[in-house]
Amino acid sequence: MRPVNLVPTEDRRGDQAPLRTGPLAYVVIGALVTVLAGVTVLVLTNNQISERQAEVSQLTNEDAAAQARAEKLAPYTQFASLTEQRIATVTSLGDSRFDWERVMRELSLVLPHDVWLVSLSASATSGSAVEGEGSSSSSSGSLRGAVPGPALEINGCAAGQEAVAGFITALKDIDGVTRVGVQSSELSEQESSSAAATGSGDAAAGGANEDCRTRDFIAKFALVVAFDAAPIPVTGSAPEAAPVAPAEPEATPTSSEEPAAEG
Repeated sequence: MRPVNLVPTEDRRGDQAPLRTGPLAYVVIGALVTVLAGVTVLVLTNNQISERQAEVSQLTNEDAAAQARAEKLAPYTQFASLTEQRIATVTSLGDSRFDWERVMRELSLVLPHDVWLVSLSASATSGSAVEGEGSSSSSSGSLRGAVPGPALEINGCAAGQEAVAGFITALKDIDGVTRVGVQSSELSEQESSSAAATGSGDAAAGGANEDCRTRDFIAKFALVVAFDAAPIPVTGSAPEAAPVAPAEPEATPTSSEEPAAEG
């Protein structure tokens, strides 16, 4: 037979007694779990804060050390920057340097026998053109000003207008010449009318207080020879960036030697 417990449930004792249930037990357990979770979160947060503070302190020390090293290396950085700037300046000057010696040599080779020069000036830029005795102010302000790069300003005389035209053609044979501008080309009988038109006949032709036209057929001219394909010298505020002004060679006047008459 199967035994049957006839004792009421609420009066039972021991293992056979049912577990007591109620909302209070769950409330207590929930409160304990909440407290445990809060403590855990607080501990983890404190640990993270400590770690972040340690990282901040380490990064601050590393930054201070890096700044100290940077201050020690600052002179080397400035020197390297200055070296690069000077190298760039020298390279620019080297690229923009113009071979005036070659131009003068070729000019002496193409100069006809019936043409002689009174003055000659060479300038790397229109702003560096020298004005004064032996140089035409009007040429510098008009034809020379229209040439941004290197150019020659030539003043002289020739045995007639045909000789001037031949000299212009010969100048174009110089390596690098792109164009030849004629400021003036006048015979002796045209001097008075030209002087009235320009206000200064000798200055417009490039002869300061000097006239190389000793015969009626001699023409006095003022030319500007342009080298447009040559690189323009780079100008800058730094002293080393300033273009090197080439020497201005001057041809010795040969007015004492009378050219042979045409025909």
